[in-house]
Amino acid sequence: MKYSILTRSFMLLTALLLACTVSARKPIKTLIVTGQNNHNWKVSHLVIKDILENSGLFTVDWVVSPEKGQDMSGFIIDFTPYELVVVDYNGDSWPQETMSRFEAFAGKGGGIVIYHAADNSFPDWVEYNKICALGGWEGRDEKAGPYAYWYEGELRKDVSPGRGGSHGSQHEYMMIARENEHPVVNGLPNRWAHAKDELYDRMRGPANIGSLLYTAYSDTATGGSGREEPLIFTVEYGKARIFHTMLGHCGPSYENNVAMQCTGFQVTLLRGAEWAATGKVSQKVPPDFPTSTYITYRYDYKESTKEK
Repeated sequence: MKYSILTRSFMLLTALLLACTVSARKPIKTLIVTGQNNHNWKVSHLVIKDILENSGLFTVDWVVSPEKGQDMSGFIIDFTPYELVVVDYNGDSWPQETMSRFEAFAGKGGGIVIYHAADNSFPDWVEYNKICALGGWEGRDEKAGPYAYWYEGELRKDVSPGRGGSHGSQHEYMMIARENEHPVVNGLPNRWAHAKDELYDRMRGPANIGSLLYTAYSDTATGGSGREEPLIFTVEYGKARIFHTMLGHCGPSYENNVAMQCTGFQVTLLRGAEWAATGKVSQKVPPDFPTSTYITYRYDYKESTKEK
């Protein structure tokens, strides 16, 4: 009997040690794809890297494409070492081999984050547009798919003809939750104030949205659509986990970058990235998350270590 108790104790201790080892997960290996954009990619990819790495949950590499109009044939990317790919790119087409590798990465269940203007890119790449679900500009119209917006308590898919993609003047606006149970938003406020930013509207595409997480009202007074526009959502695309955020227009410099310094942008990006990579969110809701009455900022792109 003594031997049995010792054996069981040893087995229990082993199980606990194994559990601790599993819980102490290695950082999520992440790749940012950047190098061309109508936005300030030279700053944005560094900010995204710092947001992710400052959390302690990610290690980040990046690849930079040739300049617009230059030879792209050598821009071949190996996605296989990574759990997560963040797309911060809007420019010339990738070589077919890189496109095929990206599709394969998604097809095998890879995690993907589509950030801001990356949903403008590649209007003729069918699978990429499915990975984004919604996109804009670059000649998109009704052939790209329906408009998608929140109307009378549901996601409306509108096949009306018209351009895809626009935004009014940059301004502060309210984010409104349309889902509370998804790991990315679980515990976050139903309404929170976002810093001055672009508010994408009239976006259209395959509209294969999985969970619509947040919308914002695009006010006609600021040149908007007059609709509740989907700004943060997941995408249904095979085995892939895809997080799409239209927030975070990059400012002129690392230090002067209001939309990306918004705590709400940073926290939703972090939670969306972790979910895309792992299917779970381990992060607690931080005490500095914005509310419906005030915006908060992380100017150094990390949560303060000072006592609250």
